[in-house]
Amino acid sequence: MTQICWGAKVSPEFLDKVLAISEGFGWTTLQASHLMACMAFESGETFSPSIKNAAGSGATGLIQFMPRTAVGLGTTVDELAKMTAVQQLDYVQKYFRPYAARVKTLSDMYMAILMPKYVGKPEASVLFSGGIAYRQNSGLDVNKDGMITKQEASSLVQARFLKGMRAGNAVTLHCPA
Repeated sequence: MTQICWGAKVSPEFLDKVLAISEGFGWTTLQASHLMACMAFESGETFSPSIKNAAGSGATGLIQFMPRTAVGLGTTVDELAKMTAVQQLDYVQKYFRPYAARVKTLSDMYMAILMPKYVGKPEASVLFSGGIAYRQNSGLDVNKDGMITKQEASSLVQARFLKGMRAGNAVTLHCPA
């Protein structure tokens, strides 16, 4: 038996698709939970395909697709916002394809979304220090020292992972013997 975080908060179709995406990338069920935790964090635990970024970046959806990223994937944030959550997972899969083989940890999963060049980098790597990018992500500066490290940014997603594994949020998969 395996637990998937936030599995009780999404439709069976959504969960099945997340598991299929994970399997297709060669990810474990733990990595499927990591993806669920990232989507819970990015969507404010709503798993809404139309949720907009509160900081005004123009990002939308399950993993907060930026407008330019959406265009690179062959769509727009407006089109993404009109999709069902299950439909938008196709774009989550397409987005992760170039990073999938390098994503081993929860922090790497989140870095694939936030700052892909930090996938596989040390936890102490500084992502932001000053400027617009820092201001837009200042909520990730856990110790308020003016710098956001990979570990700090990921700690908030780790908290979502732990919350998603609690009773009422997680779902247990019964694997055949």
